[in-house]
Amino acid sequence: MKNPVVIIGSGLAGYAVARELRKLNTELDVVMLSADHGGFYSKPMLSNALSSGKTPESIVNGDAVQMASQLKISIRPHCRVSAIDQAACEVTLADGEKIIYNQLVLALGADQVHLPLSGDGVANILTINDLDDYKKFRVALTGKKRISIIGAGLIGCEFANDLATAGYHVDVIDISAQPLGRLLPPAGGAFIRQRLEAAGVVFHLNATTQSVDQVQEKLHLTFADGSAIESDIVLSAVGLRARTQLATSAGISVNRGIVVNRLLQTQFDNIYALGDCAEVAGKVLPFVMPITHAARALAATLAGNPTEVRYPAMPVIVKTPACPAVVSPPDFTIKGEWHVEADQNGVKALYKDDTGRLLGYALLGAATQEKNSLTPHLPPVLE
Repeated sequence: MKNPVVIIGSGLAGYAVARELRKLNTELDVVMLSADHGGFYSKPMLSNALSSGKTPESIVNGDAVQMASQLKISIRPHCRVSAIDQAACEVTLADGEKIIYNQLVLALGADQVHLPLSGDGVANILTINDLDDYKKFRVALTGKKRISIIGAGLIGCEFANDLATAGYHVDVIDISAQPLGRLLPPAGGAFIRQRLEAAGVVFHLNATTQSVDQVQEKLHLTFADGSAIESDIVLSAVGLRARTQLATSAGISVNRGIVVNRLLQTQFDNIYALGDCAEVAGKVLPFVMPITHAARALAATLAGNPTEVRYPAMPVIVKTPACPAVVSPPDFTIKGEWHVEADQNGVKALYKDDTGRLLGYALLGAATQEKNSLTPHLPPVLE
């Protein structure tokens, strides 16, 4: 018997590979090692579950037993990998058990970035990176009214919209001059800010959080300019950092993520990586669509048909119902500029090079209706 394909990680990337591999090969032994419960759910649903009436339990599509049966693979929940021996082709679990693999897939995900804040309330700052985190957050919300979110990026804005719609007072703090500063030109940032403010969100922009202190039942956030706000709960959403420690310890090349080529292959022929933990041909793309394309290509490779990943244009839908938005971020290393049309109903921002070629866009409000007509004109992210 051939040794199995071992997948470390049971998030979207891990499950996507397993599902695509099963379409191509029903006989190959596949073992999935999951540090948590191993159930399958859509992580993007966490940021709009509250206002849509979903409980944490209802988000799960299948538990580990159900998914193992459906995909005909072995799933080991609550199973943490402590080491990879690439020479021996084996992984060691936290309890000392060793599993030999034929091919190894690292689908480790990413961790929330933690800011270096001072104050005795820092330990009480929450982050939401998985379903277990979200369950804790929902429990913490009981009887609370005022939520502060550090970070006005994609996840911060989505949670702010969800919480405000559900009736909470929401403060959003960011060092940038606008929400979604990395994705939107200033006109787009101003538009989404206006729409979210109309929904009840209060923004504190150009603001650096310095300390979080516990004062009786409240958390006090103090900013660099000396001003402060009070909150019942503080949620940090300032970004993600690829989980690379396991790879680094095994001598696998790491940069911003685990370094892989177009085959999703590390410098070791039978070790692969994809998803939030991977840097594919120099790109780190922590979104759903890149994972889908990568999983399809990697499954073909694992099944014996080496297939390079290709990324078409992959617009990102921002889940802020108060301000519908879709963004196809341009490659800012290519010289260009934003061409913006804005009115009270929306913003259409097209990023073009000096020849007029469309490189990316940001569509907000009514302008989102142009997504389907504009997307075919975008260049692929990775040909």
